[in-house]
Amino acid sequence: MSSIKLNPTITRFLPALIWMGLIFFFSSIPDLSLHGQLSVYDFVLRKLAHITEYAILTICYYYALPNMQTKKRLLLSAVISIVYATTDEFHQSFVYRRTGHLSDVAIDSIGVLISLVLIKSVHAKKAHRS
Repeated sequence: MSSIKLNPTITRFLPALIWMGLIFFFSSIPDLSLHGQLSVYDFVLRKLAHITEYAILTICYYYALPNMQTKKRLLLSAVISIVYATTDEFHQSFVYRRTGHLSDVAIDSIGVLISLVLIKSVHAKKAHRS
């Protein structure tokens, strides 16, 4: 029986790439509202979803990046996530009944910042235990 061995680099980046694919998929759906109109709850839930999905993406990239200085990994994972958020909003501008907004990139960036704080706090706790 033969087994397929994936390149370790591909394996590290696979979660981030799959997550980006999910973001792209949901951004391609023309209308996500339940009954043709958005309630305040829908609006808030959508914005929380933006924050969450980009926090997760940033964490995926942080752990995918090769061993380098923590600050560089944090910065690079944040930049990649924000650039993807920007391209995703651009993509949405071509989807029927969707629009691309820079304000959504700002909201996505909040998720990026939250993930950076979480990562730094995990590192601080690990350093404190040592």
